[in-house]
Order: sequence, then structure tokens, then C-alpha cells
Amino acid sequence: MKLLRNILSFLFALSVLSCVTINVYFPAAAAEEAADQIIRDVYGETPEEGEKPASEPHTGIEPERVPALIALLERLVPPAHAEADISIKTPAIQRITASLEKRHKQLAPYYSSGAIGMTNDGLITIRDQKLVPLKDRSQVKQLVNTENRDRDALYKEIARANGHPEWEPDIRKTFARRWVGNAPGGWWYNDNQGNWKQK
Repeated sequence: MKLLRNILSFLFALSVLSCVTINVYFPAAAAEEAADQIIRDVYGETPEEGEKPASEPHTGIEPERVPALIALLERLVPPAHAEADISIKTPAIQRITASLEKRHKQLAPYYSSGAIGMTNDGLITIRDQKLVPLKDRSQVKQLVNTENRDRDALYKEIARANGHPEWEPDIRKTFARRWVGNAPGGWWYNDNQGNWKQK
């Protein structure tokens, strides 16, 4: 009888553990890595050659036994939350990135001159119209508008492609920081208070 009670107690505890809801939190580190990858492609920069991924730490457990141990642990104690990865390899994201890359060649001189700057919401704007020759102002305005449409579409598409449309504001904030972080010195950007600063 005592053995039966112990078995039933164990099964009840196991059923309670298996009912834990898995919450997926916004993966900030993965989003930053994805943003850096896209932005470096747009800016035309590549990671340093010769960089090698860090090797896996040695755990002292035979590698062929690791999957079985992980599966057993996941069955016994499911995680309370999981951090998702950020996928940026969809055709729609790649199409938007290609459009941003192509346009960047036209925008780069205006970043360098200070005519345009990066806003704190992940977009760009004409910062000083006087730095744009009169004959080019209409074209630059159109470039800025098209760039902002593509950036808005990019943030929305990354959130949608990863199954979390509610992540769009977080993705936008991450990109806003990383556009500035990856920009060359001398470019202008809005800080969090909306003040213009030169990198």
C-alpha cells in the first residue's frame, strides 16, 4: 500500500511538472546578432577573416550520451521559459535586405556629409537640407522615404517570420541601436532624447 501511494505521489508530481507553460521571451542577444549581420551586409562590411567559432566546452560526458540525457531531463523537468532564435533567412527578408544594400550606395555620401542622419526609432531623416544640392533634394527625399518604408517592412517581416509579431517594437529598438553601432565615425544620429550627435 505504501509503495502504491509513493508511485501515485511520484506520478502526480510528474504530471504537475509536465504542465509547466513554456514562455518564449524576446531573444535580445540573437536579435542583436541578426541585426549586425543584416546591417554589415547593407553597409558592405564583412566579419574579419580567420575568425573561428569557439570550441564546445568539454563536459566529461560521452558525446553520444548527451542527447539521451537532455531528452530525459526535458521529460522530467520542462523548462519554465525558452529563448528563441532569430531567423533572417526568408526570401522576403533577403529581398528587403538586397534593396537596402543597393540603396545604401546612393545614401552613403549624404550620411558622410551630415545631410541625413539616423533616428532613434530605426529610421533615417534629412538632418540638414542645406547640405544637399538643390537639384538633388527631391531625389534624396525620395531615397529617404523609400529607405524608411523598407526598414519598417524589415522589422515587421523579421517579427512575422519568427512567429512573434509582438516582437516588432523590440526588433526596431535593437536595429536602431545597431545601425548606429555599426556606422562609420562622422555619421549623425539621434540619441534617446532626440538630440543630434556625431559618431
